[in-house]
Amino acid sequence: MDLQKSPAANEKTPERQPSAPTELRASDADRDRTADILREALAEGRLTAEEHSERVEEVFRAKTVGELEPLVRDLPGEHRGSATRAYQPAPNHPTPGAVPPVADENVVAVLSSATRKGRWRIGRRTHVYAIFGSVEIDLSEAIFEHRQVVIKAISVFGSVEIRVPENVSLRGNGGGVLGSIEVRTLDSGEQDAPVVYVDGLAILGSIEAKPKRGKVVEDLLDRLGDRVNDKLRKHLGH
Repeated sequence: MDLQKSPAANEKTPERQPSAPTELRASDADRDRTADILREALAEGRLTAEEHSERVEEVFRAKTVGELEPLVRDLPGEHRGSATRAYQPAPNHPTPGAVPPVADENVVAVLSSATRKGRWRIGRRTHVYAIFGSVEIDLSEAIFEHRQVVIKAISVFGSVEIRVPENVSLRGNGGGVLGSIEVRTLDSGEQDAPVVYVDGLAILGSIEAKPKRGKVVEDLLDRLGDRVNDKLRKHLGH
């Protein structure tokens, strides 16, 4: 006797359709980018002060990306795209020519220990050597003047610890000979955030790089706004 399948068995479960981009919940970064576009439009004379004020209020009330789009729809096309552009992760290697081959600073520990932390300006390239010693590089309060930063670390019977703020991107590569290298990859949510590249070599030693919880680059979100405000002041003749 043939067995008949129940109607329910023949029915296919409907696939869940992905949300349209405009239905996505807006992030703080989306709102900040839209507000930056409006500030630039004000500086260029495309919006009056009253229009700018009204739209900015709507920006910070918006809950979805779709609610942000109409606020910049009548502004230049290249600006519309930047309001909802897809996030691009940091590349795994520095841009050719962006970082010089010569170190801006050397941190050396031979049969000793060395520490670099606090409020200091990190150069584009820093070389770290731990030979029968230990080095701690703490960037949690550092001043980033360059978007791409390289730290070349060499550990021979020693240890190198690198800590970065949570809102930068972190990349690493290298190798070891009876040693260990651990770089915890980190992606910032900000498109213009600094990127720290760790290039390591561990010989009977260790190299570790990871974010320092609770620490962020506080002025990161202000940088683009400062540039736009400079344009606004020039436009107004101040």
